[in-house]
Amino acid sequence: MNQELFAQLNIDPSLIAGLIAVLIILAIWDLIWKGIALWKCGRNNQLAWFVCILILNTVGILPIIYLLFFQKKQGQMPVRNKKVRKRR
Repeated sequence: MNQELFAQLNIDPSLIAGLIAVLIILAIWDLIWKGIALWKCGRNNQLAWFVCILILNTVGILPIIYLLFFQKKQGQMPVRNKKVRKRR
């Protein structure tokens, strides 16, 4: 049945196998980058980035952009103002 369908559509079955392999590789690539970026977003309390990366499938492009340009760096923790106690 499949051979007849491929013959009618003039498609080489090895081409289909190659496309499936490429899709699997892209899915793994995206999963790795998305996981790293979601972890960083969650740790940095960046909800907007977390939702965008979670919903949009960009084959790893959006997570890479976030990781390179928009994540909070290790040394950039927010500075808290120290409360000064008044002496009596």
